[in-house]
Amino acid sequence: MTNQTQAKVQAHDRAIVIGVGLKSEPLTEIKENLLELEELVVAAGGEVVGSIIQVLPSWNPATLIGSGKVEEVAEMVRDSKANLIVMDHQLSGVQQRNLEQIVKARVIDRNQLILDIFAQRAQTFEGKLQVELAQLLDQMPRMVGAWLESLSRQGGGIGTRGPGETALENDRRRIRERVAIIKEKLEGVRKNRAQHRQSRRRHEIPSFALIGYTNSGKSSLLNKLTGAQVMAKNQVFATLDPTTRKIFLNDGPPAVVTDTVGFIRKLPTQLIEAFKATLEESAEADVLLHVVDLSSPNMERQVEVVEELIKEFNWADKKIIHVFNKSDIAPLERQFRVKQYPRVFVSALTGQGIEQLKRLMAQMVSEMQQDVQLYFPRAEEYKIFDLGREAQILRKESATEGTVCYTQMTPSLLNRWKEYLVK
Repeated sequence: MTNQTQAKVQAHDRAIVIGVGLKSEPLTEIKENLLELEELVVAAGGEVVGSIIQVLPSWNPATLIGSGKVEEVAEMVRDSKANLIVMDHQLSGVQQRNLEQIVKARVIDRNQLILDIFAQRAQTFEGKLQVELAQLLDQMPRMVGAWLESLSRQGGGIGTRGPGETALENDRRRIRERVAIIKEKLEGVRKNRAQHRQSRRRHEIPSFALIGYTNSGKSSLLNKLTGAQVMAKNQVFATLDPTTRKIFLNDGPPAVVTDTVGFIRKLPTQLIEAFKATLEESAEADVLLHVVDLSSPNMERQVEVVEELIKEFNWADKKIIHVFNKSDIAPLERQFRVKQYPRVFVSALTGQGIEQLKRLMAQMVSEMQQDVQLYFPRAEEYKIFDLGREAQILRKESATEGTVCYTQMTPSLLNRWKEYLVK
């Protein structure tokens, strides 16, 4: 096989990044994507020694970019002693192999780079499985072109089968078998997590999920909200595995908050497929906390990317609180550009705005509830203790032969306590 397997970026790699787009695309977006690609190379451990942009009327099927630009890149490789080319567009196996032969350097695309970063960040059994699945799904379509081009069908004539085709089929079969095994293991993890979710639903614990563009500060915010010590790193894709922590809201029942993987432009579809189990935590949440980096110059575009993914995942009907983080380092005028509502400006670093966010979260939980009265006969007053663990008791009144509790409940919690409901 060719080097189509995992494309590792090493600390000593000197990379040239290539921004590409069609004439129908805005040049500003092509440039922004290129800057983000440079950040991704650095995040993977490489050093960017050059960058170049090409806008084309249509893609070159052999090398993606024009032949003149390929020669220019080859010259840049020689002058800068670069050993890695990173293309800001998905490459076929043929295009990748052709480019490597001409420029005399390793060539990877944005998808492979993102997958490589995920591979470096994966810590848990589930995270590693998800990354391997995404890499295999990404690798399969590339193999066909690379194999058929490099080995060809050497057997000759109609009806004969050459070694290239046989080797390709063997490799594809092995990958399909491995994909099936990983999916089966991830399904086990998914069922286990579904049981935890079912338990939370049975006890009617309100749930929040942190979503947002990568590096927006979700893990730091989780720590500040819950008092937990989740490792918060200033790096892209710091969180691959969902982390759930309990939160105590002053004016509401206990709730849980889950931190999930960060989003990014051009997120590879293979990753979305592989991380479905993780994303289910957000899908099942009662309220989404969309965390935005208020200090980022690309704030609006990052919000758009997340909003597009919210639509893609069919989460548009969910309650959403827009949390604009890093307000301590963002220019004040940036706040006037914000149009989303409900919103809150916070700093996970200094704690600014955190209490306001908690009040907003409690308000969201309250909106899911209704005021009710429950009557407990004296023989069953011991159950008031259990009620207090599941709902906030606003006040209690003694009756002649028992106690009346005034509380707020969601419809499903109300169903559990219906026999004590005062009609």
